[in-house]
Parts: sequence; C-alpha cells; structure tokens
Amino acid sequence: MSKPTPEVYEQGKGMDAHNQAMREIRSRKEASYDPHEPTRVWLDEDNTPDGVKTSLTIILNTGGCRWARAGGCTMCGYVAESVDGGSVSHEALMDQIDICLEHEEDNADETADLIKIYTSGSFLDEREVGAESRRAIADTFADRERIVLESLPDFVDREKIGDFTQHGIHTDIAIGLETATDRVRHDCVNKYFDFTDFEDACAEAAVADENAGGDTAAGIKAYLLMKPPFLTESEAVADMISSVERCADVDGCHTVSMNPCNVQRYTMVDDLYFNDGYRPPWLWSVAHVLEETAAVDAIVVSDPVGHGSDRGPHNCTECDDRVQKAIKDFDLRQDPSVFEQVSCECELTWETVIERERSFNQPLTR
Repeated sequence: MSKPTPEVYEQGKGMDAHNQAMREIRSRKEASYDPHEPTRVWLDEDNTPDGVKTSLTIILNTGGCRWARAGGCTMCGYVAESVDGGSVSHEALMDQIDICLEHEEDNADETADLIKIYTSGSFLDEREVGAESRRAIADTFADRERIVLESLPDFVDREKIGDFTQHGIHTDIAIGLETATDRVRHDCVNKYFDFTDFEDACAEAAVADENAGGDTAAGIKAYLLMKPPFLTESEAVADMISSVERCADVDGCHTVSMNPCNVQRYTMVDDLYFNDGYRPPWLWSVAHVLEETAAVDAIVVSDPVGHGSDRGPHNCTECDDRVQKAIKDFDLRQDPSVFEQVSCECELTWETVIERERSFNQPLTR
C-alpha cells in the first residue's frame, strides 16, 4: 500500500495530524456488527457502457478499510460500520452473499444484470476479502453481465480482475479518487495517493481488458467527492468540473460518478458541521457540474445520498425532490436539458453563495 511522503507525514503535521484527529473521532463508536450480515443490499438501475441495467448493490461487512484504521478520510464514516477485529472469515463473507441473493430473489422479478460490490474499503485488498472469497464470489456471479468492485488504486491488479473476466463478466473497478487535484485529495480529504496512482490503476485495468479478449471488457469507474471540507462552494464546483474532465481523458476510465458529500457520523466533517463549519453542497451545484461536463467522453452520473436533509446535499427544501429527480433522469439519459425543467427562487441564493462565499466566512448559508 502506498504511503504518504515524509513531508506530509511529519509528526503532528499534515496527514499525521489529520489521522490523529480521525482516530480520536472514530474511537467514539460504540456499535458492533454481525460478520454474517451484509451492511446493506438493494436493487436499483444504473447507467453502464452497455446501457441502463437493473443492479444489485451489495455492501459487504468486512474488517474495514486499512487506511481508515490508520485515521482515514475526513468525510468517511463507513469504517464505523465495519466488523470489530479487522477481519471476516471466508464462511462469513459467503453467508453475506447468500443473504444478498435471497434479497434479490424476494424483491426482483428476475436476476440483475449488474452486480455492484462495495466493502467501505477495498474489495481487492486481500486483508479485507481473501483470494478464496474473491474467487468464490466471481464463481457465484459468473452468469451475470457486469460487475463493479470497489478498490483503492494500490490493489488494482490485472490478475485479480482476471478472476472475474475469465467468466466472461464485464468487470469495472470503482476507485474512490475523490478529486483529480492532489492537494485537495491530500489536505481536504486526507487520502494518501496521487492522481498518477489512479492513472496506473487504469493502465492495469487496460491490460486486464486486453487479456480478457473477445467481448469481455474491464475498465475503471472513478468516484469523485463533491465539496470536501475546507472548500467554498465555488471552489468545490470548479474542482469537480476539472476533475471530471481529467478523469474522462484517462484511457480506461469510462464512467465518472460524482458523489456530493453528506455528513456521516464519526468523521471530521461531522465535527465541523456541528460547529457551523461545514454545509453539504447545494443540489444546484451538482446540476451545474453535470451540465458543464455533459460533453466529456465518459458517462457522468451522480447519486446525492440524503438529498433534501440538513446532513445531505440540499437547496431550500421546496425544490430538493424536483432537482434530485432531474439528476436521476440525467444519470439514465445523459441529457442536460432536463435541468431546464426545474427552477426555484433559491437559485438566486445559490448564485450569491457561489459569488461571495470565501474560506473565512463559509458556510455563507446553511
């Protein structure tokens, strides 16, 4: 696993200071979780390079992200839902998969074409999901069309991807890049790797794609974070537009998913929020970025979790559902004209925030 340079890891400064703060915040967690139960599972629809597909999304309950155990990202509370002790057995992981398949059988008319597996860490990190479990999961879903697997770039490896492509499954690796700007990723998100590491992971996926041959594809889905802490609304918007464009220009990256930040428990963002130092992004900002990047050579989507709530991306509450519906419509059709059909008086407030908010007065509005 990559490590921060000595300069950013100097004791008591940079990432070291962030990690100290994050470890203290995460220590407040009291809940524990059953290693035989998945964290979440649900059915949905997703836009893929092969069109819109019914999806089964699985969040496996593992020992959690190893970077999060060191301190981790300023906005991520998912490690608080991980199993205590740092590891989950093969048998327990397969029990979780069985529960997810039962959920699908009970709630869907037919099996989903697309499987999405997340661990709130890295599926390809063998400390979280061992090789035996990875290959058994590949066997389990060998009859599906496409699978998405979450991983940090360190663990993206052509042989691991090959465990899935050998079954003829189109395989996408979802990387939490957060931003294409290294300084923002390091200082605002507290994520250790560089954009070049993301490019290297895309290159590994490209080799896996070539090795798969025939009609089976492998590629990268980049996850970006809209408005990490310490950025103003306008800075966050500019960073997202630039990041989407840079990701779309990397060979092998066919989809960019922009995730507006929401306030999760046991995080630095949570502490800032309760001290009036953070507001989740405006939904108008999400719509604006999608409009501005609609022409890039990639599928660009967004899923504002917790939209309309104080802790999630929101506008004025009156228009939140309408704007969220337009965003979902854009995800499926990639047509920016959907945003011309929604308006609200609060757009003027958002425009004022974009124009006047500065780091010393943020958040300018709640």
